[in-house]
Amino acid sequence: MPAICFFEEDIKYTLKNKTAVRQWIKETIVAEGFKLSELNYIFCSDTYLLRINQEYLDHDTYTDIITFDNSETEKTIVSDIFISVERIRENAQKFNVPEATEMHRVMIHGALHLLGYKDKGAASKKLMTEMEDKYLAKISF
Repeated sequence: MPAICFFEEDIKYTLKNKTAVRQWIKETIVAEGFKLSELNYIFCSDTYLLRINQEYLDHDTYTDIITFDNSETEKTIVSDIFISVERIRENAQKFNVPEATEMHRVMIHGALHLLGYKDKGAASKKLMTEMEDKYLAKISF
C-alpha cells in the first residue's frame, strides 16, 4: 500500500494524476526534513466535514480542510486529511482558479500544517501562502 492514499466518504470524487500528486507531496515532505509514514486524504462533502468539525474541534462552521496529525514520532508524518470537495469547487469559482489548482493548494496546505506551518495571524498566514506557492510551482504534470 502506498504511503499516500486517497479515499472517498459520502461522495464520488476522482483525483487526477494520483501518482504525480503522491510524488509531489512526498518530495515536499522530504524537502522539509520530515519522513513520510502514512498520509490519507479523504475527500468528502460539506456536511461530512462539518460533522467532523463539530465533533472533534467544537467548531460549527464549514471548512475546506481538517488535518489530523496522528504521528507519535517527531518529524514523521502519520495523518488523515479530510477535504470538502464542495468547498474546493466553490472556492475555485470564488478565486477564479481551476478546480484542480484549488485542490492541490488545499492538499499541500494540509501537508504544510503537518510540517509545522501555521495559518493563524497575519505573519503565519503570509508564510503559509508563500510555502503553498513555492510547492505548487513544483508540480510536474
